[in-house]
Amino acid sequence: MAGALNMPAPGTPPGTTARPAHDGPAYDGPARPARVAVVGGGPGGLYTAALLKRRAPDRRVTLWERTPFDRTFGFGVVLSDETLGGIEHADPAVHDALRRNFVRWNDVDVVHRGTRHTCEGHGFAALARKHLLEILHTRCHDLGVDLRPHTEAPPVERLARTHDLVVAADGVHSATRETYARVFRPQVTTHRCRYLWLATDFAFDAFRFEIAETEHGVMQLHGYPYAHPSPGPHPSTGPAGPPDRSGASTVIVEMREEVWRAAGFDRVPPRESVERCAEIFADALGGRPLRSDDPAWTTFRTVVNERWSHGNVVLLGDAAHTAHFSVGSGTKLAVEDALALTACLEEQPDLRAALTAYEEERKPVVASTQRAARASLEWFENLALYVDQPPRRFAFNLLTRSRRVTHDNLRLRDARFTGGVEREFGCPPGTPPMFTPLRLRGLTLRNRVVVSPMDLYSAADGVPGDLHLVHLGARALGGAGLVMTEMVCVSPEGRITPGCAGLYTGRQAEAWRRITRFVHERAPGTAIGVQLGHSGRKGSTRLMWEGMDEPLPDGNWPLVAASPLPYKPGSQVPRELGRARLTDLRHQFAAAAGRAARAGFDLLELHCAHGYLLSGFLSPLTNRRTDAYGGPLERRLRFPLEVFDAVRAVWPEERPMTVRISATDWADGGTTAEDAVEIARAFAAHGADAIDVSTGQVVADEEPEYGRSYQTPFADRIRHEARVPVIAVGAISSWDDVNSLLLAGRADLCALARPHLYDPHWTLHAAAEQGYDGPGAVWPAPYRAGSRPPRTGRADAPKQRLTLES
Repeated sequence: MAGALNMPAPGTPPGTTARPAHDGPAYDGPARPARVAVVGGGPGGLYTAALLKRRAPDRRVTLWERTPFDRTFGFGVVLSDETLGGIEHADPAVHDALRRNFVRWNDVDVVHRGTRHTCEGHGFAALARKHLLEILHTRCHDLGVDLRPHTEAPPVERLARTHDLVVAADGVHSATRETYARVFRPQVTTHRCRYLWLATDFAFDAFRFEIAETEHGVMQLHGYPYAHPSPGPHPSTGPAGPPDRSGASTVIVEMREEVWRAAGFDRVPPRESVERCAEIFADALGGRPLRSDDPAWTTFRTVVNERWSHGNVVLLGDAAHTAHFSVGSGTKLAVEDALALTACLEEQPDLRAALTAYEEERKPVVASTQRAARASLEWFENLALYVDQPPRRFAFNLLTRSRRVTHDNLRLRDARFTGGVEREFGCPPGTPPMFTPLRLRGLTLRNRVVVSPMDLYSAADGVPGDLHLVHLGARALGGAGLVMTEMVCVSPEGRITPGCAGLYTGRQAEAWRRITRFVHERAPGTAIGVQLGHSGRKGSTRLMWEGMDEPLPDGNWPLVAASPLPYKPGSQVPRELGRARLTDLRHQFAAAAGRAARAGFDLLELHCAHGYLLSGFLSPLTNRRTDAYGGPLERRLRFPLEVFDAVRAVWPEERPMTVRISATDWADGGTTAEDAVEIARAFAAHGADAIDVSTGQVVADEEPEYGRSYQTPFADRIRHEARVPVIAVGAISSWDDVNSLLLAGRADLCALARPHLYDPHWTLHAAAEQGYDGPGAVWPAPYRAGSRPPRTGRADAPKQRLTLES
């Protein structure tokens, strides 16, 4: 606490004393602060103020809001049952008031090209944002919070001196965040769509998504009810009745920036925008008008902060993070922030520990929500890719866009809807999507699961040994439709490490023949593929577990690459390839492909990803050539396509070829998603049967955006724009993910690596867990007894029939 002789700072509320200036990390105030300033009167700020005052009635809590409390933006807000449970536990009075005002519904309607598909069983709850604020305002008033509406808060530096805790709930344009930007280190990303937040005076009977394909481009409507219709008859179509008779709904109209401009929305008065939106979506609205308190087109901004607190100042809600409105989590996250912050202040010994605990608890939750929100907003940004899908599949794709709602999840909610999507996909009765066959040229894969290439670094002089036999054989017995080798090198100099396998000698080919024979004889129906590649500038390094990408301490061999650029500081500088050496390399790839064919492989994949030799030609970050093999993308593609053609010429016509690419370098100036589509188109035009879509590992200073299924959007885009089958990879970890990606039309095959290291029988276990027993997942005869999970615990204990009271 500040000393009694400290004079109040200018503008300090009466009865308080000034606090000394402090640096964030060194500040140790009380964990149960006596004086709290809350900046911002949205749901997060009001609820925080109410909780803090309720927990300590003698605590002085002051809240500033620069607009009047009876003014608000938006119309309806959605809260989940999980959030409501937290509110009920923390403050039953608020929960009861919310419950009396909620509109609840269970259905989602997706309307596309005149067809409406309804999916049931979702469970939403919404109320007017104005009512939510009134409830929280009343609760704060009843508890004795000092509310100061229509009042600008004092500068945050002053509040930090005069209060034990400052809660900055001042929204997406947070002045607090900007004041301490050097500490919070915010990243604000502006996205590609414009949207208008509107309302209409009738209640939709479901969460409604409607797509309008106009002469200017694709537009979408998001709508949901937030006020009940009054009792008695009211029209379901035609002119809107008064709000107190017909209820109310939020309506958001959204479109890409270029569509917005082409439609002229940038040149018309705001009210005309509202009227035009009502005309475009007249069918959804039943001819009713739309209204808006502030009809301003907005571009969504995602806010991420590296830190959320500085000294006794803490960010909350939109000031700390935002999540796109299409996942309905903005208010939910703010309310959950308030609950967590209050709990941490109660639980921790001092303020610094409390704010640290608050960040540690909330950041992973928010990051997960933001990943889902990013996937959702990008889906809507790229909506034009999907409009040609059959309406039912389109609806499924929309519902699973964030990757939080999945095939299994929807099947539990609405088996009728999901069954229709499965039939449209071509699933035989009782067959999950992952166990439907796929034909590539003369090869039919019995299911859609691929064991992704995984380097074992365990070959001797390039010869695969017993570990390769056991590794690949076990996973073939485990039920996958296709098992891929690690990258098999086309020359000794093309190895990554001394332990890499090769196909540049007859002895190596014979060792591979032993493995393919085992797969074909012992796991009939499983295909085995070889991935051919050359390390380029990433070669001559140690085994992965001895130092990944680190140069060998001795015994190095010279490296070659598109350009003489080392992979990272301390790496060997490769020699730039000349014309004669390029010709030699084409011959090496073709010779290795011929050996692979004779060794009995069913499929060949050309490795053009991850910064290895062919990938090095494709990326502008690693190809600085000025000849016919460098410069614009069509010239950077030239050598990889020459190699592909040389391999295709010797690879048997009936056997398929795929190409693995890095669809982004995760680095400024590198390969873009647009480039990846053109690369895929080029390989498909030369005869590639599918594109294996990976990302990154091209440059050492990459910044990947990791997360569940984080690479699949690139595969999705290539599939829809290049019109070529794709293999999706990257943190696909569950059979539910596989089913969801296939059924939504985002992938044709799914490749998994780590799950198959954890469980070589991953595919068979996925079949057992889904109750599937059919041609898509055949248990080897010696293993059939294990096709059901073993029993655990006692099964003969009698059921409890009576409860005796003591």
